[in-house]
Amino acid sequence: MYSRLNDFITKHNILSDQQYGFRANRTTSLALMEFVEEITSAIENKEYAIGIFLDLKKAFDTVDHDLLLKKMHMYGVRVVALSWFGSYLENRHQYVQMNNNFKSQLQKVSCGVPQGSVLGPMLFILYINSICKVSKLLKRIVFADDTNLLCCGNNLEQLMATVEMEFKKLKRWFDYNKLTLNLNKTKCIIFGNRPINSNKKLMINNVVIERVSEIKFLGIIIDNKLCWKPHINYIKTKISKSIAVLHKVKDFLNQVSLYTLYCSFILPYISYCVEVWGNTYNTNTKPIFILQKRAIRIVNKTTYRETTNPLFSKLKALKFNDLVDFKTVQIMYKAKNKLLPSTIQELFQFKENHYSLRGNDIFKKQLVRTNTKYHCITVKGVTLWNNCNKELKTCTSLNKFKRMFKDNILNGYRME
Repeated sequence: MYSRLNDFITKHNILSDQQYGFRANRTTSLALMEFVEEITSAIENKEYAIGIFLDLKKAFDTVDHDLLLKKMHMYGVRVVALSWFGSYLENRHQYVQMNNNFKSQLQKVSCGVPQGSVLGPMLFILYINSICKVSKLLKRIVFADDTNLLCCGNNLEQLMATVEMEFKKLKRWFDYNKLTLNLNKTKCIIFGNRPINSNKKLMINNVVIERVSEIKFLGIIIDNKLCWKPHINYIKTKISKSIAVLHKVKDFLNQVSLYTLYCSFILPYISYCVEVWGNTYNTNTKPIFILQKRAIRIVNKTTYRETTNPLFSKLKALKFNDLVDFKTVQIMYKAKNKLLPSTIQELFQFKENHYSLRGNDIFKKQLVRTNTKYHCITVKGVTLWNNCNKELKTCTSLNKFKRMFKDNILNGYRME
């Protein structure tokens, strides 16, 4: 039934960008990428950008079953499929037990979607999907229960007034849909390098929304300058602790086991959404690369002065900067083959070429004013893709493209 539902959503385009502003196949990195591109475009245009990071109280547990089924009926899930979901949600009971001695009475569950299942997040997305129709002025980045609002403008006073007015509409929508917004934990950030001369505070329902300089969103620490230093410092701390673990067990484990620990404890931190935050100044990311080399030396059981190129080549592992390029160029491959969500796909435009020359499959490169925009995928990624050879650009599958691109990098390690 789950596969049939996926086919139904794809066939009828229930979660289309044009209608509801959300796509079912959006990944975390793409959601972050869209968010960052919006902010950097505002900074490039000398505008202010206000980001509001919403906090919902027990979001998955407060989904009203009747409202959810009505929404699903509106989206086109009907008859047998709707009855199946009704039986899945209804007639659920729960109780509380303490120390095997005390047990509460069995109570019927009238709201909430089951967590820990594949269907849980999908049902919640269907439930809140109509939030994208509430305001035409606020840009929404919706990823399950992590929701961010973004608004840009030239005048900060007017911008904050607009945000307050539009936010009231959203608050009414949350109340109608029986979702509780925790205003005390909701934060806002004013992005950019422009001076903030106004002392005006953002207020919703007489509650002041706290202004912060950094916040964790979708697992990434975002700062108001988009320099990524807070997130990089966070990654450095995590990697350092993992390296300490590797160092303690290196005498008891073989290389295969040590590399498995590296892939489990270190690689996820340096690769998660790295195409978004890794495209920054090399001076910012150099400490991560130094820690990565230290870990690779421990895995190979060599001295701290050992040249690392042969070690990376032996393990078929990528250096940090090459890993950034590897993840970035995959986005470009998807852009070239039009595999991205439409809101992101439209950020990439091919360079017009009326002749069958080597200029085919080349994206237009933006002329940018700020370094913040320069470090975005729409600029650095385009440069990286345009410098790829024809064999890479004409790969017939993403897996083949990834394999060839990585082999080219590893061959470079062997030649150095």
